[in-house]
Amino acid sequence: MSDRFMIYGATGYTGKLVARTAKAQGLNPLLAGRNEARLKSIAAQHGFEYQAISLDEPEALDAGLSQVDAVLHIAGPFSQTSKPMVDACLRTGTHYLDITGEIDVFEACAARDEEAKKAGVMLMSGVGFDVVPSDCLAAHMKARLPDATELTLAISGLGQMSHGTAKTGVESIGKGTRVRRDGRIVTARKTPRREIDFGEGPKPAVAIGWGDVSTAWHSTHIPDITVYFESSPQLEQMAKMGSVARWVMSLGPMQRALKKRIEQLPEGPSDAERRAGYSVIFGEAVNAEGASVRTLLRTPEGYTLTAMTSLEIVSRVLAGEAKPGYQTPSAVFGPDFIAQFEGCSYRDLNA
Repeated sequence: MSDRFMIYGATGYTGKLVARTAKAQGLNPLLAGRNEARLKSIAAQHGFEYQAISLDEPEALDAGLSQVDAVLHIAGPFSQTSKPMVDACLRTGTHYLDITGEIDVFEACAARDEEAKKAGVMLMSGVGFDVVPSDCLAAHMKARLPDATELTLAISGLGQMSHGTAKTGVESIGKGTRVRRDGRIVTARKTPRREIDFGEGPKPAVAIGWGDVSTAWHSTHIPDITVYFESSPQLEQMAKMGSVARWVMSLGPMQRALKKRIEQLPEGPSDAERRAGYSVIFGEAVNAEGASVRTLLRTPEGYTLTAMTSLEIVSRVLAGEAKPGYQTPSAVFGPDFIAQFEGCSYRDLNA
């Protein structure tokens, strides 16, 4: 094996941004994906090698992975693409990293912990904005209040989505709002809401089934976890949907129509929009006696941060910092990992 890594899914919005960032950092990934013409164009821009590989061709996938030590898997929707890539990584002894925010993908990877340990492979989903900053914040809250029984995370400042992120959101419509209660992931009967101060006064927030409902428990073992987004008209519309409406929206014809509409939108935020954007993540931990601690974490715009964190984790894995089995970012790199990135800082609000 060589000291190299593969970017699989290099032709989408995030893949192209990560490839461009890798070039700027002097890295030399092998680009891979399904569309050879697009791959060739992107590889030519940066002087990278490329291979067109389909996930439903196990032998070709194994041959590609045998050339690298790790894969940064960026081809969504991960509900469809993660399993064949994880299968191939376990067969070839390749460390698996992805940028998903999908609860089911995190849980599927966690279920293969023993398998990964036996193969000497690290499975780490969520090495981008989903879920590095919020996972580190969760671990930070656990360190501040070790006996916490409730964890709230809330995210503000999410800008324009890429096509892939938007399509993942569309696919999750039928699943309702998932939270963790008593250590188990459940669907809330009614979407939780609350006012949250992201640093400029209280704002309405709506609970969503974000990846931390899975990962924050693996990182902290806090039994009750709820994740919120700052409210928006789209989130309000989703939150008000009844089970029948969600079922209708999850049907094939509606899914195809929604995804077709997404394809007509801009591919993702422009460079100027990314430079101007930022996010604030709120964390609150509460223990059984009612004592609480709160922290704000400010970060750069989400796609910008994804390129930064994913490539840093790749570099650390190639340097020998991988830990076999299923892992979360904070479990391997610690709660202060996020603070090393430009534009990221914690602000503890109470002692």
